[in-house]
Amino acid sequence: MIRRAVSLAAVSLVLSCGPDEAPSASPSPDAVYRLVSIDGTAVPYRATLQFAQTGEISGQAPCNRYSAAQSATLPAIRIEAIAATRMACPDLPAETQFFDALQSVTLAEVSGQTLVLSGPVGPVMVFQTP
Repeated sequence: MIRRAVSLAAVSLVLSCGPDEAPSASPSPDAVYRLVSIDGTAVPYRATLQFAQTGEISGQAPCNRYSAAQSATLPAIRIEAIAATRMACPDLPAETQFFDALQSVTLAEVSGQTLVLSGPVGPVMVFQTP
């Protein structure tokens, strides 16, 4: 129930954009999106996402750099085969949560500087560019 409310709030955010900020099917390949929240809860760590090239994403997780395949046609998204460096840090549980969430989302919507990744039963991840 709460997840559905958070999903609706995120979708409302994207849909309530002004005329110059209509949702876009494609995130900018030049933008580095910083994670703001998962399921409406602000994240206390730094994690980023970039659509580096067609079929691939990359970024910084709480502990490690990562890259992954993105095998769906946007705005659908399917993140698979995450490869990350192997540095240990106190935020490894958060990193696991971040990677699990990335692999659960199925839809990417961009509005202005906001990227929302969501799915019918998966988490709602909100990112923003600086």
